[in-house]
Amino acid sequence: MIKRKIEHVLREKATTFSVVTLTGPRQSGKSTLCQMVFPDYQYINLEDLNHRKFATEDPAGFIEQYSGGVILDEIQRVPELTSQIQVHVDQTKKKGEFILTGSHNFSLLNSINQSLAGRTALLTLLPFSLAEVQSYGTEFNLNDYLYQGFYPKVYEEGLNPTDLLADYIATYIERDLREIENIKNLSAFQKFMGLCAGRIGQPLVLSDLANEVGVSHHTLKNWLSILEASYIIYLLRPYSKNINKRIVKSPKLYFYDVGIASYLLGIRKVEHLQNHPLSGFLFENLVVIEALKQNFNHNAHHQFYFYRDTTGNEVDLVVDRGIELLPIEIKKSQTYSTHFFKGITRFEKVLKQEFPEKLVVYGGVNKQQHQNRLVVPYKKLETVKRD
Repeated sequence: MIKRKIEHVLREKATTFSVVTLTGPRQSGKSTLCQMVFPDYQYINLEDLNHRKFATEDPAGFIEQYSGGVILDEIQRVPELTSQIQVHVDQTKKKGEFILTGSHNFSLLNSINQSLAGRTALLTLLPFSLAEVQSYGTEFNLNDYLYQGFYPKVYEEGLNPTDLLADYIATYIERDLREIENIKNLSAFQKFMGLCAGRIGQPLVLSDLANEVGVSHHTLKNWLSILEASYIIYLLRPYSKNINKRIVKSPKLYFYDVGIASYLLGIRKVEHLQNHPLSGFLFENLVVIEALKQNFNHNAHHQFYFYRDTTGNEVDLVVDRGIELLPIEIKKSQTYSTHFFKGITRFEKVLKQEFPEKLVVYGGVNKQQHQNRLVVPYKKLETVKRD
């Protein structure tokens, strides 16, 4: 089993908080990780109807029965439990007594904000990172990663990526989201998801997308919010601080797992990526989410943006590290060029400042340093300092 990078953070938070809440998409490995880190804890999956019935009808009795060290999986299924957990931990003051997991960020965070604010640490686990997969010992090339994505079962159980992703979309996305939003027009929703995949790495214009799907702007906005809160789609917001120049205000759209984007684009074999017109955007998707995984895995709390003005000047990723910005350009090319830093240089002129560090992540294999210009292969992004 692959060791997860976030494990040390999970252990540490359980020594300082009464409750630790681990969110993330379904099948990202949350329950496996929690059971591995806390092997002596009782494990209760609230997808189980019997457990859910007991928790719903008698939350106080449920918590008393399973207190003292318990993992409650898919806690959003019984959100009223968080109020009872609050009452319990306020009395016991024990650290790490409850480990909660959830895959629906919107309902989970609502109940936590109401009941467990200040009592729980909030962590996020996404599917495997590049560094985690590489520790497994099997070598994969770039197109392998773009095709198969990073869900653990692909690597740990050797499942066919196309079969896994088809089932994931049908079971977890379409079924779960239809339960939440009562989506009646499934064909329109499926078309919407496919069109989203065709727009990865591009500013999202909802009115254009609504016209293509044939639904209202309001409906589309609801669908998008649900996909975002369920860790399917990630919206990267534009950077606008201290900028007078006209900038693009729409967010850029990515998928939390690049394999889902590839599947929705009709990619069924790794060979389909060889000359695919969106392979560069898929690579950009991979790198943006890889940076996000590192942020979560190290509990860094950095803010992520992109920069783009109306004349086309752009920086793919801007990481706000609190005291400084780290601009990142993403290039699928395997050969380095000094032109890769052109967008960052223009961004410096807009902000009227020089960045202490400038980063290009590319498809090559050699790491290079030119004064404050760092060129890093995508497989070695983990080696870049986080502070």
